[in-house]
Amino acid sequence: MRELNPIPLILTAVASVCATVAVLGFYGYLHIAKPEDALLLADFTMLKTVEGEDYKVSIEPASQVAQCIDNVLVLFDTEQRGLTGVLVNNKKRAVRCVMPQPAGEHSAQEPGAAGQAVPAQ
Repeated sequence: MRELNPIPLILTAVASVCATVAVLGFYGYLHIAKPEDALLLADFTMLKTVEGEDYKVSIEPASQVAQCIDNVLVLFDTEQRGLTGVLVNNKKRAVRCVMPQPAGEHSAQEPGAAGQAVPAQ
């Protein structure tokens, strides 16, 4: 019996993987994340609001925009196109949000109902 040389099989496998990665990258199905593509949660702080007390925020808006999608808070970065993410806590639980109610139906339990935003000077 003739022994089978494993070198051509190994080279074929390596070439197949390289060709697959090249084709996926060419058609845009492969994305290699860079450190600047990530937003750190440490860049955000929750301001606790107390009913009847004002709090100060900057006049300039942040470069991120939040949207409620399927009752989950999704952040979109306006400076880095394509950078989106779900806001989670330290246990990887998604931060939930509620759809806005029509004007006049706000209760003290809803986010933003307590206190008024005052622009920082």
